[in-house]
Amino acid sequence: MRSVRARAALGATLVVAVALVVAGLAVLTVLRGNLTDRAGLEAEVAAREVAGQIALGVPYTDLELDDEETHPVQVTDEAGRVVAVSKDLEAVSGTGTDEVAPTSSAPARDDDDDDDDPARSEVSSGTPDFVSGTATVDGERADYRFAAVEVTTERDVTLTVHAGAPLAAEQEAVDTVRNAMLTGLPLMLLVVAVVTWMVTRRALRPVEGIRRELAAITASEDLGRRVPEPGSRDEIARLARTTNETLTVLEASVDRQRRFVADASHELRSPIASLRTQLEVGEAHPELLDVPGAVADTVRLQVLAADLLLLARLDAGERPGKAVVELGALVREEVSQRPADRIPPEVAVADRGSYEVVGSRGQLARVVGNLLDNAQRHAEGSVTVTVRPDGSEVLVEVTDDGAGVAPAEQDRIFERFVRLDDARSRDDGGAGLGLAIARDVATRHGGTLTVGTAPGGGARFTLRLPAAPVTRPGPG
Repeated sequence: MRSVRARAALGATLVVAVALVVAGLAVLTVLRGNLTDRAGLEAEVAAREVAGQIALGVPYTDLELDDEETHPVQVTDEAGRVVAVSKDLEAVSGTGTDEVAPTSSAPARDDDDDDDDPARSEVSSGTPDFVSGTATVDGERADYRFAAVEVTTERDVTLTVHAGAPLAAEQEAVDTVRNAMLTGLPLMLLVVAVVTWMVTRRALRPVEGIRRELAAITASEDLGRRVPEPGSRDEIARLARTTNETLTVLEASVDRQRRFVADASHELRSPIASLRTQLEVGEAHPELLDVPGAVADTVRLQVLAADLLLLARLDAGERPGKAVVELGALVREEVSQRPADRIPPEVAVADRGSYEVVGSRGQLARVVGNLLDNAQRHAEGSVTVTVRPDGSEVLVEVTDDGAGVAPAEQDRIFERFVRLDDARSRDDGGAGLGLAIARDVATRHGGTLTVGTAPGGGARFTLRLPAAPVTRPGPG
């Protein structure tokens, strides 16, 4: 079944069916047990009545068994021989013996002995034995519940009185209840299935609305649309809100990707066009070929392509490495590779603590390099790099004495292809990807990259990275 409503209705119907069947069996069992116990009590009363007559000395032939059609009676001695039976009892089973005629060798009573002590006659007061069997009375065979009561005569002879009570009423009542259950069960299950179907259909109606809207969004590719949110506070309402939040994030991501592609195409077009122009001029007039300019455009194109590839890998979810990197040594190495025509950074590395972090050395080097490029581009006379531990983190601060970053622009400068000084040439200002890459790499390494104002008025970029865990040597 592909329909949730159908599966829900079927599941609810099966659960109710199992519950009703179990409950019905329990009711029938209890009902049969109660009626059987009632028949046993009735048989016990009949057996004790006959046993009382025997205890009072009534001869076997004079026992009053007027109710033999309802309560068939069989009296046996210790040897299992029949001494008395109901008049119309033709067959019996379940009482220990199938005989229904008194045995001639059974112990006889001395009816003329009136001097015997009647106190010696005794009816057992214990719980009688109960057994189910059959009896044929006056040609009609039926099921009975027999009770066996022992009685001791004045001659110290122990007899067992088997008296039965019919189980026809019990069987009729059980059959009636069972037939009623068998008749009502399908109707009840039908009602459960219909009600479950309707309730599930009503509950899933908002889901169908969400599905239709999502299908329309997929067909139209309009990520500005949103699914309807029901006014309830249930799981479906939360699903709709989560779906709309996902659409919002997806829309922003797609817009960001489109802007990225457009900006990348624009940034790539300029150096490619410039390089092509220079090559075409050089081909036509070799003496006019600007080789340094062509090399500069090629280098710029190479750097831009590398930045775009790195951003693509980061957006694809590339995880940083697990190498242990010593930030102090990394910063010194990056500073030593700075071009001589730029403002040389001053490096200050604290003498205490560990500067090891876990991550990708290449990506972290790119972060430090981008921060140094940005600081040297905007500094007027000095650039300072400080590396120091700060609790469970390692801090790298890059400070310049330039104009700084206005508070309103301190978050915007980390966006891709953003250059605050639009009048600055592309050669000096870059493509606006360095700080975006630096923050993205820092975030993926579990750290942060922020910008503030330096004490001298310039910009201060602070990179925070989690320190590598200290590995303690094992016992020697």
